[in-house]
Amino acid sequence: MTWWEIALIALAGVWAGTINTVVGSGTLVTFPVLVALGYPPVTATTSNAIGLITGTITGAYGYRAELRGHGRRLVGYGIASLLGAIGGTILLLSLPADAFETIVPVLVGAAVLLVAVQPVLTRRLRSREHPSSGRPWLLFPLIFAVGVYGGYFTAAQGIMLVGVMGLLLDDPLQRLNAFKNALAAVVNVVAGAIYAVVAPIDWWVVLVLAVSSTVGGLLGARVGRRLSPLVLRVVIVVIGVAAIVELVLTA
Repeated sequence: MTWWEIALIALAGVWAGTINTVVGSGTLVTFPVLVALGYPPVTATTSNAIGLITGTITGAYGYRAELRGHGRRLVGYGIASLLGAIGGTILLLSLPADAFETIVPVLVGAAVLLVAVQPVLTRRLRSREHPSSGRPWLLFPLIFAVGVYGGYFTAAQGIMLVGVMGLLLDDPLQRLNAFKNALAAVVNVVAGAIYAVVAPIDWWVVLVLAVSSTVGGLLGARVGRRLSPLVLRVVIVVIGVAAIVELVLTA
């Protein structure tokens, strides 16, 4: 690995750590960079997942204030994410490389749409019943499904989590973002632990991403917690649309 490759991967890691904390989709920064540098797609995916673990953990820590008093809820959501991540890693290691990625743009598009229209849908739900008391059980299988996706590819899982939680929970967007960061950290830790044992890994890439994404995670927490709900929602939609375009172009 040359010095300029290290610099490029480190820059991508800082940006990915920042985006992951504020919105999600940081993998769509680092994954194309690794592939462009000649790393095989599976190695790029697994090394990227492990390398970004520290960034997701620091991002979740930066949002700890928004999660105070919600530990029991976080544990329940975390178990669903953990089980989903295990399923996702099994898919990555057993299915053809392009089997799941063909539907990724559709999944990301649906999540972005959910985030965009969530205020309207939430108001309609409130006019009928309290959102969090309507069908809370539906949230767990949806979080599990996002965990499966995150364990397989990781990109844009944050956007999906904010989308599904926004429809079924009566919480401020910043708290939803805090839940998102914590659950994404769970998925990345579980998937990364499995990849480290049974999948091809480039540990130099992991080291560079681990350091740089940690910096990005801390930056993202400082930036994201200062954004208004409207600005945060706009950022999520913009990044989500960009993610769809990139996924379609690289498919």
